[in-house]
Amino acid sequence: MKSWIDTPPVWLFGFAGLAWVQANLWHFGLSLRGAGGGGVISLLSGLLIGGGVILILLAVVEMRRQKTTVHPHGEPSHLVQSGIFKRSRNPIYLGDCLLLLGLILRFDAVLSLAFLPLFVWVLERRFIIPEERKLRRQFRADWARYEQKTRRWL
Repeated sequence: MKSWIDTPPVWLFGFAGLAWVQANLWHFGLSLRGAGGGGVISLLSGLLIGGGVILILLAVVEMRRQKTTVHPHGEPSHLVQSGIFKRSRNPIYLGDCLLLLGLILRFDAVLSLAFLPLFVWVLERRFIIPEERKLRRQFRADWARYEQKTRRWL
């Protein structure tokens, strides 16, 4: 099932949708906004969402500059190690996680905070590990050096 539907943005919107439903239908009276914390939570959620978007944009621009695919099931033509990829091997996935956390906070979906580790697990199993296998086969020595000097997430 390596079609458009099996992509990180679809998984992100699915998890975010579940968080929205949880916040609106099954909140059980739990809230992060109690005792005057609404402004802080709103600011934090905005910073997380904005940071996630910026990370994703920086990564996409760098991948386009290097003329390689952004699609996780595509065939890379170049191992991108510059720009934001000097700091993280997976800045787009990191941005997706920041977006999800920011949306969960924005929705005040306390119970959905448990979705974040599940989302990370899905990203690693469905996308990151297969992509790393592909890059390891295609770019052998360059990948080995890159993997040693740059962390998977941060």
